[in-house]
Amino acid sequence: MQTKIYLDEESLPKTWYNIQADLPSPLDPPLHPGTGKPAGPEDFAPIFPMELIGQEMSQQRTIPIPEEVRDILRIWRPSPLIRAHRLEKFLKTPAKIYYKWEGVSPAGSHKPNTAVPQAYYNMKEGIERISTETGAGQWGSALAFATNLFDLECTVYMVSSSYYHKPYRKSMMQVWGAECIPSPSPRTASGRAILEKDPNTSGSLGIAISEAVEDAATHANTHYSLGSVLNHVCLHQTIMGLEAREQLAMEELYPDYVIGSVGGGSNFAGISFPFAGDILTGKKKDTEIIGVEPAACPTLTRGLYEYDYGDVAGLTPMLKMYTLGHDFIPPALHAGGLRYHGDSPIVSRLVHDGIITPRSYLQNEVFEAAITFARTEGMIIAPEAAHAVKGAIDVALECRKTGEEKTILFCNSGHGHFDMTAYDAYHTGGIIDYDCPDDLIKESLANLPKQRG
Repeated sequence: MQTKIYLDEESLPKTWYNIQADLPSPLDPPLHPGTGKPAGPEDFAPIFPMELIGQEMSQQRTIPIPEEVRDILRIWRPSPLIRAHRLEKFLKTPAKIYYKWEGVSPAGSHKPNTAVPQAYYNMKEGIERISTETGAGQWGSALAFATNLFDLECTVYMVSSSYYHKPYRKSMMQVWGAECIPSPSPRTASGRAILEKDPNTSGSLGIAISEAVEDAATHANTHYSLGSVLNHVCLHQTIMGLEAREQLAMEELYPDYVIGSVGGGSNFAGISFPFAGDILTGKKKDTEIIGVEPAACPTLTRGLYEYDYGDVAGLTPMLKMYTLGHDFIPPALHAGGLRYHGDSPIVSRLVHDGIITPRSYLQNEVFEAAITFARTEGMIIAPEAAHAVKGAIDVALECRKTGEEKTILFCNSGHGHFDMTAYDAYHTGGIIDYDCPDDLIKESLANLPKQRG
């Protein structure tokens, strides 16, 4: 067995996989935030290029990757698939553990997989500037990298807690020419409203999305870009799962478990959708797909499957998804990229249909898993990615009990080189285990929009 499995550049996928083609019935449509009626392409046109709007609604199973995009992806793709031999030995498990290593990208995470095509399609439509939000900073730095390549301006609203806890992500964005603003900010009406209500708020992805969407909607030369949740984002990320499936086939293996961390759903969708598609089409039946989220923001495990806004201000279309309520603000987790109140409509649908199993963990046990991984495999990974490691370790320990030689695949979505303050906090007892109380979730869910479709 190899430790690292590589594909050559010629094996870089030429198409993305669109799982919408294989769902047993179409997704519930997005609803216009004002009318509550299904939103059409014209409703999205002010903030997205038409090509992405088409991908968002497409039922075509495969969608070609433009050669200009593939040329940039070749800078780091195909990414390696690595077998975690040392972790297996430490756990005394008969299971084989493989991880797709996305920390090799210029931004250090999986996020450029969609940032590059999004910047490309905006450039082709003549857009001059893109606004966006970011949680822990991985998405903001990825979009800064991509917009720089296509000579676009970039404005990033970064969740305030992460802006101050992870200053070097901000520095990365600035190196690539982007403007980074702590959110909520006085620059937008939605930001000012939040600050007036709570001047000391730690912010949230929902708030930052409101600011970025408002920015795009009020500037004719600007479009909005989202790094997770939406169908076209999940589509672009499937390049990871497509590569991983081919790499495992080189070892004559197919995963019994596919595991990823879940905030909005992009890295999880990217690693799991090709395998979920195999289940939906009857090619495989026995693979278990596990999405791991923080107990402090337990969207899939304790949210409602209902229509909700994607942002706090109610500027975005309503999506049918698992949600904790659009005004839910979780505590300032060190896994800042997982602090989102909702999840991808497709991921949510697959959870609802029983294709995906969600799990949630407390922060200290996640960091314990990250330390174990660093001390066996050598890599210091992002707290977000560590949730997937925790899930993989638990499955491997289950295999130790049963003696089953299962194959485990997980997405190691990024490095933790800019997350050392979080590791410092863990070692000094500063990571607080926060299990979101039922009353807080109930209170937030009581404010779901009345337009239910």
